[in-house]
Amino acid sequence: MAIAYLSLGSNKGDRIGYVQQAASLLGNDDNISIVRSSAFYETEPWNMNTKTWFVNAVIEIKTKYSPHELLKVCQDVEKRLGRVRNNNADYDDRTIDIDILFYNNDIINDENLVIPHKYVHLRAFNLVPMLELNADYVHPVLHKTIAQMHDDLENPEMVFLYGTRVDI
Repeated sequence: MAIAYLSLGSNKGDRIGYVQQAASLLGNDDNISIVRSSAFYETEPWNMNTKTWFVNAVIEIKTKYSPHELLKVCQDVEKRLGRVRNNNADYDDRTIDIDILFYNNDIINDENLVIPHKYVHLRAFNLVPMLELNADYVHPVLHKTIAQMHDDLENPEMVFLYGTRVDI
């Protein structure tokens, strides 16, 4: 089984509820098991025209799915939770966004899927939760650990939403 790290984020409606529901739907799939979850973070929108802050978490999973199959499952969960994708390049508020950050040490760069996620090294809302789960994980392209990439961030601050883990 493969180990993958998924970013879950919501900035529309019941943000915490959507992140929890997404994790639950993924965890109920026979080909996915959730190993562990980071804490939940409230984060300022990154590279978006919105004032609504996100709730973000990262989950570590074991999966029998290939990367492309996992992408389809993640997109199906997004759709079930009301995610509407627009056809333009703008980022919109969303009930849920699920990104595959890493899949084993695979490197995929095709029209439909890029792994590792092309912005993971620039996003505190991905790296801080990853620090909890696997600070020593080495990015297979940049050859830096999660901790090193976090140290390289210009603005690594995040707002912690809850003092304890939120069960998913």
